[in-house]
Amino acid sequence: MIRTPNYLKDQICLNVLANSLQNAKECYEAAEGHILLGVLSKNYPNDEAAIKEMKQYQEATNNALSIGLGAGDPNQSQMVTRLAKVLQPQHVNQVFTGVGATRAVLGQSETVVNGLVSPTGKEGYVNIVTGPLSSQGTAGVVTIETAIRLLQDMGGTSIKYFPMKGLAHQKEYEAVAQACALYDFALEPTGGIDLENFEEIVQIAVDAGVKKIIPHIYSSIIDPTTGNTRPEDVRRLLEITKKIVE
Repeated sequence: MIRTPNYLKDQICLNVLANSLQNAKECYEAAEGHILLGVLSKNYPNDEAAIKEMKQYQEATNNALSIGLGAGDPNQSQMVTRLAKVLQPQHVNQVFTGVGATRAVLGQSETVVNGLVSPTGKEGYVNIVTGPLSSQGTAGVVTIETAIRLLQDMGGTSIKYFPMKGLAHQKEYEAVAQACALYDFALEPTGGIDLENFEEIVQIAVDAGVKKIIPHIYSSIIDPTTGNTRPEDVRRLLEITKKIVE
């Protein structure tokens, strides 16, 4: 199984939520494989149930599995680490403090492991206390450079910048993108991304020189009736992505 995401032009890979195995297959096809399918650990009562079903997703999508927390829930951090060890997926979503444990149990460097950091309202700075206990205390505001270097120490691949609220924190996001480019770190913009602002958000990262970008597009492309991510919207996102990189 390939443990590295299938980036378009070696630069951009979409990340969406899969509501079912069928939905995952449809989205995978719609993105011509340049996608990661998020499956949330929070939706399962125990590890066994999660592993059993996530393995089916891996088989259906050439291992394009993205193990998710569930809206960045810090209490899922340890479960995600345990699942990552067994499943060896292409992508793991982790809170900042869970990155080192996840990389250690994976035992390899191919799988993408992101670390969750949040906007602070101050350009050049991010909040890194996104873990189960740390998030209960006062904010831990550090420079983006410090956050990236800490994640690199722990074996992280990328910053998951969440919640972005679309372009509400544009100046802050631009600073994050520039830092990721400077320190050769991947970037995963997340939160409030839709078909309208997707191009601008990804373009900012491309223009900054970020080498690997994994945009997460969630609720805006989910059918509220079925809970499925709409494959036609995924297809549209792929078209926009092709336009950006080509």
